[in-house]
Amino acid sequence: MAAEESRFHVLAVDDSLIDRKVIERLLKTSSYQVTTVDSGSKALEFLGLHENDRIAHNETSVSPKIHQEVEVNLVITDYCMPGMSGYDLLKKIKESSSLKNMPVVIMSSENVPSRISRCLEEGAEEFFLKPVRLSDVNKLRPHLMRTKCCKNIQNQENQENKESPEIQLHTAAQSNNSNKRKAIDEGISPDRTRPRYSDLTLVSN
Repeated sequence: MAAEESRFHVLAVDDSLIDRKVIERLLKTSSYQVTTVDSGSKALEFLGLHENDRIAHNETSVSPKIHQEVEVNLVITDYCMPGMSGYDLLKKIKESSSLKNMPVVIMSSENVPSRISRCLEEGAEEFFLKPVRLSDVNKLRPHLMRTKCCKNIQNQENQENKESPEIQLHTAAQSNNSNKRKAIDEGISPDRTRPRYSDLTLVSN
């Protein structure tokens, strides 16, 4: 199981250094690959959404410096952070056409039912109360596996759609050759299926 989970990469977002260290240790104990950032804006940069966000809001920005060429499979973020809250980060991810299916988990030290409900309604997979425990981290795996299966199905469909024009052309060619062979067998020119009038005598009044 550890070897299977090691393929999953989790992005942990928290402005508290201590909390980042705690969640990083728990995730690594479960054999996940972990990247930690201290703000929602840096999380967006890492996910490659910062440039899109700049275009959408006509804001100035610099090119992401911390973005790595590595796929992120799940985001776990603190709710209360300066600048951009975990809820705002959740909304931006779910509004992204490319990342809307990525699992997002919210963490908070405050047990506020309305806050929990709002995050779950916006698309969060889980809402963990701090301090996060290993039993909480164990809840991540089903979400990761489900997302992986959905992605594999989508990739398979994309591959089939990519191959379909070639298959259609091949099928059309086979059909055309079959029609020509049928015409030859019936004594009809394959290139000329209209009735021939060469043996008819023209009668004029």
